[in-house]
Amino acid sequence: MEQTLAKKPAHITLPVTGMTCASCVSSVERVVGRVEGVSAVSVNLATETADVTLADPTAAGDVVAAIGKAGYGVALETIELGIEGMHCASCVGNVERALMAVPGVVSAHVNLASERATIEAAADSAALMTAVEGAGYTPRRITDATAETETHADIRAKEQAALKRDFLVALIFTLPLFVLEMGSHLIPSLGHALMNAVGVFPLHILYFVLATVVVFGPGRRFIRHGTASFRRLSPDMNALVMLGSLAAWGYSTLATFLPQLFPEGAAQVYFESAAVIVTLILLGRYLEAKAKGRTSAAITHLMDLQPKTARVERDGETVDIPIADVKQGDFVVVRPGERIAVDGAVVSGASHVDESMISGEPVPVKKAEGDAVTGGTINKTGSFTFRATAIGADTVLARIVKMVETAQGAKLPVQAMVDKVTAWFVPAVLAAAALTFVIWLVFGPSPALSFALVNAVAVLIIACPCAMGLATPTSIMVGTGRAAETGVLFRNGEALQTLRDTKIVAFDKTGTLTEGRPAVTDILAVGGFEEDALLALAAAVEAGSEHPLAEAVAAGARERKLAVEKAEGFEAVPGYGVKASVGGRSVAVGARRFMEKLSVDTAGLGDEAERLAAKARSLLFIAVDGQPAGVIGVADPVKPSARAAIAALHEAGVKTAMITGDNEKTGRSIAAEVGIDTVVADVLPDGKVAALETLRAEHGAIAFAGDGINDAPALAAADTGIAIGTGTDIAIETADVVLMSGDLAGVVNAIALSRAVMRNIAENLFWAFGYNVLLIPVAAGVLYPAAGILLSPMLAAAAMGLSSVFVLSNALRLKRFRKVA
Repeated sequence: MEQTLAKKPAHITLPVTGMTCASCVSSVERVVGRVEGVSAVSVNLATETADVTLADPTAAGDVVAAIGKAGYGVALETIELGIEGMHCASCVGNVERALMAVPGVVSAHVNLASERATIEAAADSAALMTAVEGAGYTPRRITDATAETETHADIRAKEQAALKRDFLVALIFTLPLFVLEMGSHLIPSLGHALMNAVGVFPLHILYFVLATVVVFGPGRRFIRHGTASFRRLSPDMNALVMLGSLAAWGYSTLATFLPQLFPEGAAQVYFESAAVIVTLILLGRYLEAKAKGRTSAAITHLMDLQPKTARVERDGETVDIPIADVKQGDFVVVRPGERIAVDGAVVSGASHVDESMISGEPVPVKKAEGDAVTGGTINKTGSFTFRATAIGADTVLARIVKMVETAQGAKLPVQAMVDKVTAWFVPAVLAAAALTFVIWLVFGPSPALSFALVNAVAVLIIACPCAMGLATPTSIMVGTGRAAETGVLFRNGEALQTLRDTKIVAFDKTGTLTEGRPAVTDILAVGGFEEDALLALAAAVEAGSEHPLAEAVAAGARERKLAVEKAEGFEAVPGYGVKASVGGRSVAVGARRFMEKLSVDTAGLGDEAERLAAKARSLLFIAVDGQPAGVIGVADPVKPSARAAIAALHEAGVKTAMITGDNEKTGRSIAAEVGIDTVVADVLPDGKVAALETLRAEHGAIAFAGDGINDAPALAAADTGIAIGTGTDIAIETADVVLMSGDLAGVVNAIALSRAVMRNIAENLFWAFGYNVLLIPVAAGVLYPAAGILLSPMLAAAAMGLSSVFVLSNALRLKRFRKVA
């Protein structure tokens, strides 16, 4: 039936980009026409669309791929839907198949833990929602991150409340049934007393009433969803629970009211099994729902960082307005202790702002006029006014939330294996249960029919694939959420898997290993000058220069709070240096050749100057009134965290390399300072990709860490691109991983977290698969001939619920991940 529906012809319209002439039209029509499953194609240059008739709607992805290979593009829309009603890996497969059957859908990925579907399509969202409804689930369109988070939280809260209510109702009716029935077996005297006082038939009538309330009351959710899944010819775990509970209830009902239909000794009742199955699985579902809510706590925490209101200047007054009403260009007033509402730039006032949620740095950062501020950060003691420059989805916080949500909804390559298994898992379980029933009926001891029923029901219940469906997505959700809390943002889930296998990390030098700005590192004063006096004279002369080294000298004087006089008669000598008169004294600053040109003898500075040059310092010689006064060493200082980070990578078994455009001598000096293994120097920007390929061929999977501005090609070419950002300067377009601060410890933490997540996923999958592989045969009764052991359907229900709770609890351990550097 599904096959027939899938092959029904469909018509799609794809928006094609890159076409410029009639020849382009012919090319697109030709390549699309060759795709298997396409029956007709017509391309319109004016509307830039391709109208395609598909004999097989699932060929839409092949059509898009063919257009891409021909050198054109298809402007697909990424649509996100929330999906309610999914409970296991089979549900995920059902929704994905339903979405892929919609004409125009190129890809559809469904995440059980986040209850979301991400679809790339040239299709109407209404058609997608109709397809989901047709599959038996409830869809909702996701448009705004904040609204969706709140809505999702509300929906989960309602679901938890409904599960708790149903479980409590089921428990109230199941307890007396369980106590009376099981008590009669465990305490024979109680059983005899009940039989004498009440009688067998009235007692069974009581059991029937109690079990019926449970199975068709709280358990109706399983019947409703299970029946729908059979109608779709794609049974899921609800179908297994429905069959198991109804089989036990139906058999017991017939044995109660029509015992003559059964062979002698086979008219047993199992009402307690039917009721306990429903009760225990509801308990498992409730615990699972609570744990699921905790897996998405990181998103909720991030959303809580944004205040609900902002104090804005409007029409000469300062008023509090909802955050959604803030407009770009508004002047926002921030008082001490308040969270900053949106991104902006300070226009008046000053304060210190706690930016730890962005950069991970615990020390508040000073903010004054012209400085950028980020929404969600906390103002400390002062007050200021800033102009809003980014609002809504454009703020840094919103972009972080979006990145985390995208990563949490991702499917790792390892998930492909799980999907293949679960595609046939439920049908295989149904077949195994049927085979179990037949074998026990034919070969089992008397009463064979009772044994056959009990064991078949146990197989149905024990094998629900909930744990398999939750194994990967829950670990991803918790892991990426914890990563965001430590300042590591995974832009896509695949980076979690690729980063684990990294053998070598290559670093860009400037702005990554170093601060990215020249600074005064050494001052050597001679001729009776003090260091501060020499720096002040040099800063006075360099004030008239725009050279980066001049800026470093001026910044060094400012940091030391030196009084810098105004220079007169400034003169720049291109390629040599600068000179001017400061306080009536002639001061010259420049390279050694400038000193030679001015006939200044620098021999006395020779040894010390060579020592500084060997440390990759740029040297500025200073002469005062024609006499040598000293030398200033300027360099791009290495980040304080670099050496420790490189050491931590080595300890983790990861090799390191540095790719730089600097000369070999400078590169090796920096590498020696921080402990890097390999140096690739004199590399032009477009040569970084080739350098990465060479390192990959030699060592294996490679990650590249760069500042994310001029390293885009290398970030894209590496197996994992890591952008080192600072606050609002986030390279989110190219990198796979973004570090919110400039601290290189983030690279170590990202790799450690990747390994922790993948290890956690492996543990979950081992448990989920191992649980089924071991317990399905036990439920079928393989241990009975040798040891007389059978698995009660009640124990099977308890074990099934615990398996999901175990997987979720194991994933939640990732919340305890601690930074390793």
